[in-house]
This record gives sequence, C-alpha cells and structure tokens, in this order.
Amino acid sequence: MAEAESWWAQYRNERPAVDESRWASIKSSIEATGVWEMSSDELAWSARIAWRNNTRCIGRLFWRGLVVRDCRESERPEEVAADCFEHLRLAFNGGKIRPMVTLFSPQRPGRGGIEILNHQLARYAGYRRPDGQVVGEPESLDLTELAQSLGWEGKGTAFDLLPLLLKTADGEVHLFPMPDDCVHEVELAHPSLEWFQELGLRWYSVPAISNMRMQAGGLNFAAAPFSGWYMSTEIGSRNFGDQERYNMLPQIAERLGLDTSSPRSLWQERALLEVNVAVLHSFSEAGVTLTDHHTASDEFVRFVEKEREAGREVYANRDWIVPPMSPARCSTWDMEFLHEHRTPNFFL
Repeated sequence: MAEAESWWAQYRNERPAVDESRWASIKSSIEATGVWEMSSDELAWSARIAWRNNTRCIGRLFWRGLVVRDCRESERPEEVAADCFEHLRLAFNGGKIRPMVTLFSPQRPGRGGIEILNHQLARYAGYRRPDGQVVGEPESLDLTELAQSLGWEGKGTAFDLLPLLLKTADGEVHLFPMPDDCVHEVELAHPSLEWFQELGLRWYSVPAISNMRMQAGGLNFAAAPFSGWYMSTEIGSRNFGDQERYNMLPQIAERLGLDTSSPRSLWQERALLEVNVAVLHSFSEAGVTLTDHHTASDEFVRFVEKEREAGREVYANRDWIVPPMSPARCSTWDMEFLHEHRTPNFFL
C-alpha cells in the first residue's frame, strides 16, 4: 500500500490531468485483494519511469521513447514465448533499433507468475570441454546444461543461440527453440585488418535483458524483458575482452604481432582498440544502431542536465555509467552520483 501511494503521488505530479478518484479505486483493490490493476496508460508511464530511474543504464536520455508492449493477457508458456520472440523482431526494426519493454502479468498473492530463466532473450550457449576449457559464452554454462537436460542439442560452436527457458509457478521449466527469424547477428570485420574476419566473431544486434523484474506501485512484474541498443564497448571491451568471457585479446594481440610477455608493452590496450574498431565498423556496415562510448557519455550528461532542469535528482551506479574503455576521456569521468534505487525501477 505504501509503494502504491508513493507511485500515485509521482503519477499525479507528472500527469496533472489524472482523475483524482483513481486513488480510491487503487486503495480499495489493494485492501480487498492485495494487488491492483494498472491501466495501459499507467503501465506505459511506469515502465518509462522505471527506465529513467535505473541506476545502471547510461542510455536514459531516450526514456520517453520507450515502446511498451502490454502482454498481461499472455499467461501460458507458449504465449509468453511467442511474445518474447516477437519482442526481438519488433525491437530490431530492420536495424533501426527501438528501445522496448514487454510486460507480462504481475505476481499475485500466493501466485509467483512466470519467470524467464535466460539472462537475455538472445544469448549464446557455453560448453565445458573435458580439459576445463569453455567453448562459447562462459556465463551461459549452467543454462546450457539445463537446456541440454531438457533435450536441447546445440552445434557446439562458440555462437550457438540458446533456446528460451520459462519457469512456471508450478516449478516446471518449458523450453522453446529460438526461431531463425528472431535474432539478427552482425559478423565482425575490421576496416583495415583483413585477417580479422577469419576470427569468426559475431554478435547479436538486440540486447534484451530478461532476468530483471519491474517494480512499480507495489506490483512486481517478474517477466519484463527490456532492450535498447548496444554501446560498442559492451561488445568489444566486455563480451570479447574480459578474461572470464570470450577472452579474445591474447589471440588478437598475437595476430597483430605484439609482445605479450609484459603488460608494459600495452598489448592489451592495443588489441582492445582494434576489436572495438571492428565492432563499430561492422555494425555501421550492417546498418544496425550502435553507439560509441564517447557519444553515450555525452548523452548521459545531457540526460542529467534535463533531469535537474525538471527538478529531479539523478541516481546512478558509477561503475556502470563510466565506460570500460578510455574512461578518463569520457565526459562522465568526473561526475559523482548518489547510488539509490527509486521506484518504479527494474531490479535483478
């Protein structure tokens, strides 16, 4: 009830034309059932504010343009899977990626609701070799093994798309193979290093986070896949650069002929630069929306300015806001933030 009252105060403040009697119906519903039902307009507003409040997102300048899909009527696993796959198709939008969230029915007292087990709707599998080495995405090892236990068989490559795994309130896990037309991938090439394409690197175009819930007005939307577009360093510096991920820097450095015997040669930085150049070049050539870390930082500064003009404080997790590449060259480097979570918001 307290969260619903806080939600109502925000909603009434930002939507002054709202019917004042609406709060009485919300309060009455909570007293009778423990929950209340948002209108489509209230749901859309809540989702956009949840993005605006999320402390880990650098791309919040565009929160007003979030496309909100109301899929609360979809409850059977087959319906939820179909809506998730359609999310990927619609968000890709021919390469002109549009920020989007798909919201399913919120949890109710005594009823947990459906849960998406995938970290992202599109995600690569990870296979553990007998020698302990990993082929593919190390973060997907457990989910890959779960999918295999349910009968799924991947090809064993570094870029096998996982199926969608949904867990229903009764604890049963349902598996849905990824349709061929759902996920657009970009093959990486370098504008001047001809051998780069021989590495066989690729990445999917739409990052759709699916292991977060939206909390708004005391309601928990356990299944709420959210997607924007990539910042280049998310792919180049983290996905391919991190040692616990694809760890491509040693291989790229070897191809570049760099001395990897000592970090003083800065071979890691030089390899990191080239993989990021390849990501930016390849997405541009493919006509797929992607931002670089300098542009994203500048846009976040604009977001902060706009929010303060509107009389709102910006809360942020600096570890996520300052890009992982050339951080001191980005406009967010010397910014300081309070790290508080306000609702509506998205939570792990």
